[in-house]
Amino acid sequence: MDLPAGITKAGESITGEEWRILGHIYHAKHECDSSFSFETYDPAGTFVPPHIHTTQDEFIYVLEGRFDLYLDGQWTQAHPGDLVRMPKGVPHGYYNKTDKPSRALFWVSPAGKLKNLFEQLHDLTDPDEVVKRSAAHDVDFLPPDAVKGG
Repeated sequence: MDLPAGITKAGESITGEEWRILGHIYHAKHECDSSFSFETYDPAGTFVPPHIHTTQDEFIYVLEGRFDLYLDGQWTQAHPGDLVRMPKGVPHGYYNKTDKPSRALFWVSPAGKLKNLFEQLHDLTDPDEVVKRSAAHDVDFLPPDAVKGG
């Protein structure tokens, strides 16, 4: 699929889809074979535990708030205007440990199966099922005891 020209407005999705996944809200911003981007709204206290994308590089551009990140075995923080680079195969997770919501633009390259995964995870509440479905879409979650500190 080729990238179509155009503008996706703030808070809108290219398809009108909105995915609610474990407390986060995602809106697709673009999709083509080479990449897929989505805007996130991350309420206070939400997180995505450490995982690995086996076939994609992932990026986060922080728009509002702060993220505490587990990135390649280290803890760090990202603030508005920061770009987080997460190469394929590198463990990473992000947490909103503040009392305010955060917003960010995420994208992966290539697009891979991530949009399809979001469609399957929408409104799913069973963490074990999230892990199982994610693995079938080239996203592998680390065991909870694999992360130290933070």
